[in-house]
Amino acid sequence: MKYISILGSTGSIGTQTLEVCENINNSIYGLAANSNIELLEKQARKYKPSVVCIYDKNKYKLLKDNLFDTSISVLSGMEGLIEISKSNHYDILVNAVVGMIGIEPTLEAIKSKKNIAIANKESLVTAGDIINKYAKKNNTKIFPIDSEHSAILQCLRGNKLRQINKIILTASGGPFRGYTYDMLKNVTLDQTLKHPNWVMGKKISVDSATLMNKGLEFIEAIRLFNLDSSQIEIIVHPQSIIHSMIEYNDKSIIAQLGIPDMKIPIQYALTYPDRFERDDISLNFDNLLNLTFEKPDIETFICLKACIKAIEKGGLFPTIVNGANEQAVDLYLQNKISFLDIGKLVYKSLDINIDITKVNLKNILYADKISREFILSNI
Repeated sequence: MKYISILGSTGSIGTQTLEVCENINNSIYGLAANSNIELLEKQARKYKPSVVCIYDKNKYKLLKDNLFDTSISVLSGMEGLIEISKSNHYDILVNAVVGMIGIEPTLEAIKSKKNIAIANKESLVTAGDIINKYAKKNNTKIFPIDSEHSAILQCLRGNKLRQINKIILTASGGPFRGYTYDMLKNVTLDQTLKHPNWVMGKKISVDSATLMNKGLEFIEAIRLFNLDSSQIEIIVHPQSIIHSMIEYNDKSIIAQLGIPDMKIPIQYALTYPDRFERDDISLNFDNLLNLTFEKPDIETFICLKACIKAIEKGGLFPTIVNGANEQAVDLYLQNKISFLDIGKLVYKSLDINIDITKVNLKNILYADKISREFILSNI
């Protein structure tokens, strides 16, 4: 049995992680949410963690009052996230928060020699080099929760990184696969949020529709597996059955297949290198009429193109495009810009003149700030 802390416990990944923990008999030490105190309170009463944190400080008193009859400690803000992350009373930190707020808790957990199961791709995209440096220094491991990177981790078992020829990341293509630029001019927010295969939060659903999510995963794969951008290929696989593949230097290709279910990569991250039995539905090959593949349209879905260009430019540009996208998606969710504006703004952010090349936490936060200001000044 392991003790788990979950940052982002009320989101899609967080709630599924709790279900996985029940299945494998893990206990919960800490839970943290952004603002959903109703669900956080229900989780606290059910799983009885030692500590909970609500990131929205305005809701701290209400949550504390609601849990007055328990022995659970209640924290708030970034300080609360960091306090949970630094604790010596748990084994694995599941970082499932959305956005840049995931960086500092991840670093603090690593400094406390905790292993990380990470769904917060922004941390790896913007601060992956720093995270890897501290993980190596503290002998901690980073386990990906993204289905694609979990697939790569599974395909690596028994092989060596130096034997990799290339990684093939699969993408569903999102709800607008096959759409032309003109067809995208009038798509609605409701259409954007209806992913054909996965049930996800709003931000990641938008990212999937723009292919920004795949661009972030492109950068994330480079950080996680220490590869060059030339060793990453993206291919659209609408059925979401093959979650990713590795081509080795002998040209043999190993793939990981499974139903579209995030509990599989979540459980693997928590139990690595072991596998625990699940009673869920299995992949039925009798029902697989075909598996198809096609190249992504990076000229129409230019968020993906922007991410590839950002990692090739290096320095703080992955942070720039990530921050620009977060701000643009926020505006889109408020119906202040169109779907196509997201890609235009993210790609335009590559023109930001930033003369700071040293990648440290201070400069990452600065680059994130100026990228958001850039988007707001260009709408």
